[in-house]
Amino acid sequence: MEKQQLESIWNKCLNGDRKAQFALYQLFSKKMYAVCLRYAPDEQQAKDILQVGFIKVFRKGKHFENKGSLEGWIRRIMVHTAIENHRRNQMSSVESFDESHESLAGTMESTDNVQYKDLLALIQLLPLGYRTVFNMYVIDGYSHREIAEKLNISEGNSKSQLSRARQWLQEKLLKMEGKAS
Repeated sequence: MEKQQLESIWNKCLNGDRKAQFALYQLFSKKMYAVCLRYAPDEQQAKDILQVGFIKVFRKGKHFENKGSLEGWIRRIMVHTAIENHRRNQMSSVESFDESHESLAGTMESTDNVQYKDLLALIQLLPLGYRTVFNMYVIDGYSHREIAEKLNISEGNSKSQLSRARQWLQEKLLKMEGKAS
């Protein structure tokens, strides 16, 4: 989509045009759903985060100052919405691993090299506390200090969660490589 078309849709969104809001949603919903899914414990919560996030986009649209991309601004709203959702539903930082998830991970198809989709699937299987910190640090680029502030945990807890997430992922990847050999 051309920049002018996107600007036109966005300006209409700012004026409350429902068709334009739907067009913007259609344009970005798949990418933003992927962001939400990285943080959510399941698909339904990811869909809920996506919906709440887009409501915020439309309500707070006047705060977008055209500095950077609109997509980047929307993405930040989705990440913040997911973090808020995590806070509300905060579980223990070290959850027990569900056996059904382990069997799902074991059935993933693998080749000589672990595919990108397989890695994303493994990240989705991380216990919620590990996954949240992993996503914020590795994928979204937050510092441990920022993660600690946003999740109301200590920096040490953030570092520990990241270390455990990496260790967990490494073990699962080694298992997958072993099965592929």
